Amino acid sequence: MVNTLSGKRIFIFEDNPENRVITRFSLSRFGVIVQSDHSGREAIRKLKQFAPVDLIIMDLMMGMGSDGFTIAQEIRQDPALANIPILAVSATDSSTAIPRCREMGFIGFVSKPINDDRFPDQVAKAIAHIEVWDDEY
Repeated sequence: MVNTLSGKRIFIFEDNPENRVITRFSLSRFGVIVQSDHSGREAIRKLKQFAPVDLIIMDLMMGMGSDGFTIAQEIRQDPALANIPILAVSATDSSTAIPRCREMGFIGFVSKPINDDRFPDQVAKAIAHIEVWDDEY
């Protein structure tokens, strides 16, 4: 599925600069166009500026008073963004995060640290609207 990533547009919400670089590198080597935000404060505006977006990668534990669930809720309330699949990529305990992600309509959950060999395929599946849950591996 990795060969389907070239030209795809992915927006990453990640507050950790190192994690942003790792995720960007992991995807850009397959031709993915990546944009990111580190705080979530201007999520809707930045997403709309980057549109069209094929996938949103969402850290669940962000600093500066934001969390991925709140940002995802804001995204889902905007009709122009509501149908973009959201993939959680987080170090949060999966036993509590996955049920909440499912409830909120996320396309999946990938635990940090990402597995660089599996991650591009997980992203390609999420873009194709195929659910990806780390607990199923």
